[in-house]
This record gives sequence, structure tokens and C-alpha cells, in this order.
Amino acid sequence: MEKIMRRKSRKIMVGNVAVGGDAPITVQSMTNSLTADVKATVEQIRRQAAVGCDITRCSCPDEASAKALKEITKAVSIPVVADIHFDYRLGLLAADNGAACLRINPGNIGGADRVKEVVKAAKANGCSIRIGVNGGSLDKRLLEKYGEPTADAMVESALEQAKMLEDNDFFEFKISVKSSDTLMMINAYQKLAAASDYPLHLGVTEAGGLRAGTVRSSIGIGSLLMSGIGDTLRVSLTADVEEEVKAGYEILKALDLRHRGVRIISCPTCARRGYDVQKTVEELEKRLAHITKPLTLAVMGCVVNGPGESAHADFGVCGGKGGDNMIFIGGKPANKVKSENIVDELVRLVEEKVS
Repeated sequence: MEKIMRRKSRKIMVGNVAVGGDAPITVQSMTNSLTADVKATVEQIRRQAAVGCDITRCSCPDEASAKALKEITKAVSIPVVADIHFDYRLGLLAADNGAACLRINPGNIGGADRVKEVVKAAKANGCSIRIGVNGGSLDKRLLEKYGEPTADAMVESALEQAKMLEDNDFFEFKISVKSSDTLMMINAYQKLAAASDYPLHLGVTEAGGLRAGTVRSSIGIGSLLMSGIGDTLRVSLTADVEEEVKAGYEILKALDLRHRGVRIISCPTCARRGYDVQKTVEELEKRLAHITKPLTLAVMGCVVNGPGESAHADFGVCGGKGGDNMIFIGGKPANKVKSENIVDELVRLVEEKVS
């Protein structure tokens, strides 16, 4: 199997999680509860962590939210990024209250003096920084120069902000150049990757609901990862917070970049199927959601492609005639099972292997 050669980038730390360099590509998400509601926010972060989230982000639109990070960060197991807009003083407060990273937007955080203050707070508290450039909130000067949001405008903004941080002797930062325009986003990251060695946070911003957002993100993030670009990612969805994490891992699994949990290979089904493949896959996804060890499960409806796919999976099932379906273990035929017992048998095999 061909392997993707990743772009060489610097390595930084977000709390105790490495981003960039030779570190695994991390999966991020964001809470949508009111950050000042500590109980609700902690509950969301724990749900994210349970499905594999490496780093999460909390919006800090006011003083109460920034101060709430002190309790939140003590109660969760993954690093928390403070999302800061407009008022740089909230960044200082977030850094003092446990944020592992500060996300600032160069289009709305203010000038060099304010950036200097944020850097000072980040250094004092061991925080990293994410420069978050967004096509929808570019600096007015750049919009006047380019006429509209463009990939070149986003890259210029990112490099200007990076220089501000480096001029303040600060190098623990990563950059994102997100846009809701998937092609613009791809172009911007390609240009930024060619112009720098900064670790890059990938994402299509305002991607949409579960289905549309996952498709758009898969195209944007996936195409960049295929060319070796990207050190961390967030699939931005208007959906439950866990879905962003699950979608992120599916993108990484598809490119053989990182594996977590059971990867189910299944056919789209046709008239040849020996059992209800769709229902079987749906039940297996629910009953195996708690598994974290990487495993491959082939769920195939008939003998056309079933044996071939099962030969490369940890476990598999191939549909047969009359409800007699073949179970595969380690790529080899093992025993037959009735259609109504497929799910129980595969769940038993997987749980025995990981126990």
C-alpha cells in the first residue's frame, strides 16, 4: 500500500499534545455550550474525548467564559483552546485561567501592541497560539487590496501575523486559513504550505450539516492530506459535537494516516445479497462504537467481492444462499452463521480480540 509523505513542519505543543513534525495528525472539535456553563461544557468535552477528540476549543466571548476555563480545564482530560475575538484582554484572561492554546484572528484582534500583550500572556502561561485566518473576517486593508476574500489575501494575512509572533520571539504557533469556499481553502493551504514550515490546522469553515458538511470537509481536508499537507484538523459541522470527531477519524482512516476503532468495509448491496447488509452495518456501528483498538471488519453481501475484501480484514462475513453466510477470521473462512446471528457473532469476535 502506498504511503502519503507528509510535509515537514515544526512541532509545537498544545498542552500535552504534540502538533506537527512527526506527531500523529490530531483530531479537534469545539464545544457549542455556553462556556460560562461549566457543567454543560465539561459534559460536552468528555463526550468528545470519549470518541477520540485530541484537542477541543471553547469560545470565550466574555469575561465569565474566560474565567470559567479555570474549572473546565481541571475537570477534563484533553487540552482546551480558548477562541478569542475582538477583545484581546479575554486572551490574557484565558491564558491565566488554564487555556492550553489561544486562537486569535488577525482580522479582528487588533494591532501589533495587542498581539504583543497576547504573546506575553502565552509565554507566561505556557500556551501555544493558533493564528486563525478566516475568509469571512479578513482585515479591511487586505480586502481593499484584493477586492474580495482570496487565497492570496488569506496567506498574506497569515504570514503577516506569523511575523508579528516571531518578532516577539514566539514560535509555538500553528496556522489555519479556513474558508467556506472549499476550492479557495485548498488553494490557500497549498500556498501557505509552500511558503512556510508552520504546522497547519486544516478545516473548511461553516461547512454545513452532517451530510453536506462531511462531504465538503472530506474533499477539502482530504485533498490536502493526500498531498502531505496538514498536522491537525477539525471537521466543522452543524451537528452533535461527537460527529465532528468521528468524521475526522473517518477521513484519516480513508487515507491510512491514523486509525482508531473499527473500520467497517461494506458493500452498497444489490439483489445478490444473502442478508440485510444495511441493517447489519447499522447495528454493528452502534454495538462496536466503544471499541478504540484499530480493527477492520468486512461486511459483504455476496461471494462476488466478499471473499476478496474479507481476505484483507481482521474479521468478515460473506453472504451465502439460504441464510448460510461465511464468517472470515484473519482473512480465512472459519465457519457459517445464520443471518439473524451475524451481528452477535461479529461483535463477539471483535470483543474477544480486544479484551
